Amino acid sequence: MSEPTEDEIKAFVEDVEFLINTLKASFESTDAQFFIDEQNEILYVKLEGLNDYAEDEIEEIAAPVLSELDLDFEEIILLPL
Repeated sequence: MSEPTEDEIKAFVEDVEFLINTLKASFESTDAQFFIDEQNEILYVKLEGLNDYAEDEIEEIAAPVLSELDLDFEEIILLPL
């Protein structure tokens, strides 16, 4: 498999940042952080205020956002910040 080009990397970073900002707005968070575990293809997203929501509310709010994704992660995990 060939190394990604600079443009592909830039587009990937922009997609991840768009996702983070969309989740941040969806949960009315004032702060967000993320970490990519490349080896396991997992995106961890920490959102301020996430612990104010019940698990079913989180799923209900996040599902439409995550279903529109075109990112190649095995899993995306939301955590409180």
